[in-house]
Amino acid sequence: MQNRMVLGILSLCLGVLVFSLQDPLVKAVSGSYPVTEVMAIRALVALPILVVIVQADVGLTALLSKRAGMLTLRGFIQFSSYTVYYLAIAALSLADAIALYFMAPLFIMLLAGPYLGEHVSGRTLTTVLIGLVGVVVMLRPGAGLFDWAALLSLGSAFLYGFSQLMARRIGETESSTVMAFYQNGAYLTGAVAVAAVFHLAGITHAGHPSLDFLVRPWVWPALPDFLKMAACGFVASAGMILLSQAYRMAPANRVATFEYTGILWSPLWGFLFFAEIPRSTTVLGAALIIGAGLVALNGERRRGAAPAIAATGDAV
Repeated sequence: MQNRMVLGILSLCLGVLVFSLQDPLVKAVSGSYPVTEVMAIRALVALPILVVIVQADVGLTALLSKRAGMLTLRGFIQFSSYTVYYLAIAALSLADAIALYFMAPLFIMLLAGPYLGEHVSGRTLTTVLIGLVGVVVMLRPGAGLFDWAALLSLGSAFLYGFSQLMARRIGETESSTVMAFYQNGAYLTGAVAVAAVFHLAGITHAGHPSLDFLVRPWVWPALPDFLKMAACGFVASAGMILLSQAYRMAPANRVATFEYTGILWSPLWGFLFFAEIPRSTTVLGAALIIGAGLVALNGERRRGAAPAIAATGDAV
């Protein structure tokens, strides 16, 4: 069990790093292409990679799962999560978007009780409130600087947290590679469906960076831009498997603390590629959010909380 815990933590840390590489790639093309086109190209590139990985891991027959409905639902929740996050980074700095997104581990802890039966203490609930204070500091209501795109980042965090708790439950019978395949399928079908809706409605402009990134019509991408979108497919293939595997192998209320390693990466990419410098309120709010999460998770570990569902399956 201890070895599985360590492997789960390592999988999560690496998955967070890998996934963070998508942020600068997506932000770089967000001013010229729609998010649905980016998601579709990413999913198409990832598809053959995932087919090979699934075959090597559990065989393609495993895709004919009796839990296909749950796998599909989780896939579309993940699609919604990452779509709204990408919409957020079209309008926000990478540091702001990722700091708000780090409410996800706190959402995971809140939902772990009612969804998985993992005990959530009063101390955890208190630290969640502290994390919300950090969100308020970052949003700066009344300062005249609030951008509603910040709410997209928070919504993404909630959806992501719930989808990873679903991975913990589905992981009783399904491998992380099968979950990643269904997730990728949801990305492709969801992106095409959303693009078709806006195309048929004739909506091509909305007057806000996030909404324009959503409704903008598809265009044939220039080669450098296509390579950026395609690179997201390779990154996503590895990231989806690593994150799904992490929450299959370790208790959600313990491994979630290592989500915070991502705070190192997105602000770094924002500085290196977009000359973004985090504001003081961003740093303070992020510190409150991360500090609250770490205190809560440390309290859960000291109390010796056990998972309600034992993880099964081998590491990918």
